[in-house]
Amino acid sequence: MTATYTFDVFSSLDGFGAAGGDWTGYWGKQGPELLDRRLALYDEEQRMVLGANTYRVFAQLLAANTEETVHDPWVTRLRNLPATVVSTTLEAPLDWPDATVVSGDAVDVVARLKEESEVPLRSHGSLSMNRALMAAGLVDRVQVTLFPVITGRTGLAPIFRGAADFDLELIESRTLDGHIQELVYRPTLHLITQPSTG
Repeated sequence: MTATYTFDVFSSLDGFGAAGGDWTGYWGKQGPELLDRRLALYDEEQRMVLGANTYRVFAQLLAANTEETVHDPWVTRLRNLPATVVSTTLEAPLDWPDATVVSGDAVDVVARLKEESEVPLRSHGSLSMNRALMAAGLVDRVQVTLFPVITGRTGLAPIFRGAADFDLELIESRTLDGHIQELVYRPTLHLITQPSTG
C-alpha cells in the first residue's frame, strides 16, 4: 500500500499563494478556527515533503523572526515533523530539526517515498514541485485553503500557472471563521478526447 500524498496550499480567490504590498501572513484573515484546524492537521503523524525554494523561504522567515505567523503553534509543529527536502543544490545539515536532503528528480523521489513511507506525506507550498507531482499522478489530495481576498495587483506565486489540466472531485469542505474555505479534492489528469473521424 502506498502512502497518501497531500498537496496543501493557501490561496487567494484569484489563485495566488502569497501577496506583496501591505498584506500580512494569511492575508490578515486568520481566526481561531483556522489556527485550531491547522494545528489539528499537523498534529497527525506524517512526513513533510518540501522543495528547496520552500525550505529556504521557511528557513528565512523563521530566522528573521519578523513575521508574526511563524509563531503559530501549527508552524512549530510543521517544523518539528520529519521532512524530506528535495533539492539538487542544498546540502546537509539543514537548519531543520529532522530533515533529510534528497537529491534527484522530485517525481522519482516522491514515487519512492510513497512506496516506502509508513505515514502519510504532506507538502505545504512547493508549487513547482507539486505541479510536476500532480502531472505525474503522485498527488492524492489537493487541499486548498481559500482566503477571502483578490490580489490582482499584488499577488505572488500563482499556484497553478503552467500546470496540466485536472478534473477535481471534492471530497471534503468546511468553512472556518465564517469566511475561509478549506476544500479538499482528489485530482485526476484531464485527458483530452480526440473527436472520432468517421
